[in-house]
Amino acid sequence: MTAQTKKRGAAENGDGGIGLGLAALIANNEDLGPIVRHAFESGKPEALLHSLRNIVKMKEVEIEEICRLHYEEFILAVDELRGVLVDADELKGTLSDENLRLQDVASALLLKLDELLELYSVNRNVGESLSTLKICLQVTSLCKKCNRDIAESKLHPALKTLELIEKDYIQNIPLKLLKKVIQKQIPMIKLYIEKKVCSEFNEWLVYIRRMGKEIGQAAIGQTSLASQKDEGVCARRRDVEECSGAGFNEHAYALDVENIDEEAMLEFDLAPVYRAHRIHIGLGLGEKFREYYSNNRLMQLNLDLQISTSQSFVESHQSFLAQIAGFFIIEDRVLRTADGLLSDSQVETMWETALSKVTLILEQQFSLMDTANHLLNIKCYISLLGATMKKYGYRATSLVEILGKTRGKYLELLISDCCKQIKDVLSKDSYERMVIKKENEYGMNVTALQLEPNNAVPDLPYVAPFSSSVPSACRIVRSFTEDLVRYLSCGSSMNFYDVVKSYLDKFLIEVLNEAFLNLIHDGSLEFQQMVQIAGNIAVLERSCDMFLCHAAQLCGVPRRLLEKPHSGLTAKAVLKTSQNAAYNGLITLVNSKVDEFMLQLTSINWTVEEAPEHANDYMNEVIIYLHEVVSSGQQIVPRDALYKVVSGALSHIADSIITVLLSDRVKRFNANSVAGMDIDLKTLEGFADDTYHSAGFSDLRKETSFKDCLVEIRQLINLLLSNQPESFMNPVTREKDYGSLDHKKVAIICDKFKDAPDSLFGSLSSRATVQSARKKSLDVLKRRLKDFS
Repeated sequence: MTAQTKKRGAAENGDGGIGLGLAALIANNEDLGPIVRHAFESGKPEALLHSLRNIVKMKEVEIEEICRLHYEEFILAVDELRGVLVDADELKGTLSDENLRLQDVASALLLKLDELLELYSVNRNVGESLSTLKICLQVTSLCKKCNRDIAESKLHPALKTLELIEKDYIQNIPLKLLKKVIQKQIPMIKLYIEKKVCSEFNEWLVYIRRMGKEIGQAAIGQTSLASQKDEGVCARRRDVEECSGAGFNEHAYALDVENIDEEAMLEFDLAPVYRAHRIHIGLGLGEKFREYYSNNRLMQLNLDLQISTSQSFVESHQSFLAQIAGFFIIEDRVLRTADGLLSDSQVETMWETALSKVTLILEQQFSLMDTANHLLNIKCYISLLGATMKKYGYRATSLVEILGKTRGKYLELLISDCCKQIKDVLSKDSYERMVIKKENEYGMNVTALQLEPNNAVPDLPYVAPFSSSVPSACRIVRSFTEDLVRYLSCGSSMNFYDVVKSYLDKFLIEVLNEAFLNLIHDGSLEFQQMVQIAGNIAVLERSCDMFLCHAAQLCGVPRRLLEKPHSGLTAKAVLKTSQNAAYNGLITLVNSKVDEFMLQLTSINWTVEEAPEHANDYMNEVIIYLHEVVSSGQQIVPRDALYKVVSGALSHIADSIITVLLSDRVKRFNANSVAGMDIDLKTLEGFADDTYHSAGFSDLRKETSFKDCLVEIRQLINLLLSNQPESFMNPVTREKDYGSLDHKKVAIICDKFKDAPDSLFGSLSSRATVQSARKKSLDVLKRRLKDFS
């Protein structure tokens, strides 16, 4: 059948399109399900069935056509098939015979096989039993090992054993009873291990808090030793530099083996912490332990931050600060070695909290302090604390800031303390020259303080040019400088020499110098005491260079820098001025004492009837006193200053006599009293002239000698004793003989002068003629002076 025949048949049936589609699908062995489903869903299954019948008819036609074409071939195939059936029957018989023979042979073997299988089953059961026993034996061995480790406090190995049992054995234990017992005991053992290790950790907390102070003290001590080593190295370097001009010293840079030995590490036991941390991690409680550790250590820190109520802060500050240092040194070690027990942020937070509380405590305590030494000691210890904590990576900026705020108060307290010491020393001094009888006393009071340029010990006993307050004052000044340098150097590497120099200058001027000025102006000193004070000031003025060298040495400043211009202390010039004030005080004291003697002038009989033969008592007392002034002043007071004192006293005596004559206390006086004054003046002139030459004042080559200080009173007495007093009005004579006299004073004094006694028989005296002439001349002088006025 051809294709045209097919198409035609389909067309004839009136459903050519569907039939061709179905035929194509069937020819391609495709699924007809969708077409069938579609036909039924569309409600037209009849068309589909009709198409299928047509296809069947077409296939039958095609089969008939094929059979017709291949008829002969089918006949031959059927013949061959029949031959194959015969061969199959023969083969079947042969197989049946062979099967019978095989069964006969295999019956015995099957019996043996059954026995073998039974043995295999027994062997398997025995193997399973052995495996069970082996597992149980291993588990019980591990349990025994765990118990032994717990008994020996080897908690971490015991925990590892429990982990091994849980991980590798507990699920494989074939005995349910054993498995149940082990499963019940494991949590109990873990709980016991947790309690045990927590107990050990709690004991460690007590131990480590007790050790904290010792650890902090040791660390701060190491920092202090390192600082002292550095200062020693710098000092040796400065000494070498200063002595470099004298040649190379082979021992200057000698290696100090002791100084290069490594410092012993701070030792403290952290094993309980490590073990507790590892075991809690093994128990799956690592976070719980970290929280437990942090809470307990934080509570300990809060306790450490409470200052002692039974001791003052001055007494307890070292243990207080050392405890805090020890706490954070321990935390630093735990942070670095405990494998995540602490974090950087936790430690930093605790440090910042502690630092803020310590800062508040220090501010409060500093505000309550009233002693410089206490503040200095605390400041130095805080500086060491800051340096120590810096080595362990902690920032201590706020500590440095709080220390910087204390400078003003410290200097105020230091100056106040030293001022009290200076006043106390000066008030207890007798102001007598210091007598040193022993060599060690000389070394302590003179050589050590460089009060003499020559260090050689003189012959003993040695009478020093100063009193006992000078060495004491020098020690106070040196102590002030040392305390100031120590305060500024604590926790600071800056060059503070200029600051020290400034405050040293201020101390010498405002404290030491003011104390001497108060003494000078107090008015309660004797001449000898004032002389000694002037000598003391002179010694201290020379010691200013020594004070400055001492400060430079403490600050590490080379001496060559002190030799530059304007590098000295202003206090030196100020003390020089105060020394002059002391000399002026001497003048005031001497003049005041002279005034006491001169008061006797008012008790003199100014109208005595006969001229005295000797000097008045007051003049003798004055001269004796002036002798004492010269003899005592020569030992200490410079000659130039003593010259001013003596010349001032002589001028004051002359002025006092003239003042008395001018005053209302002398109403009148006669020639006899003038003659007595002449004797007094000659006695005084003799002392003045003798002292001027014998005491070496003439070597000063002054324009005015001591005798010249009495020239006014001498010219006045000469005028009153002159036979022609009216010659005073002669300009040439006055310039020559009376140049120092003031005509107004002469007028007042001459008006009181009565040359002859007012008596009835006065004119009968042998001197009547001379007196009459003198009286006439004096009257002329009085009239001319009145006219001149």
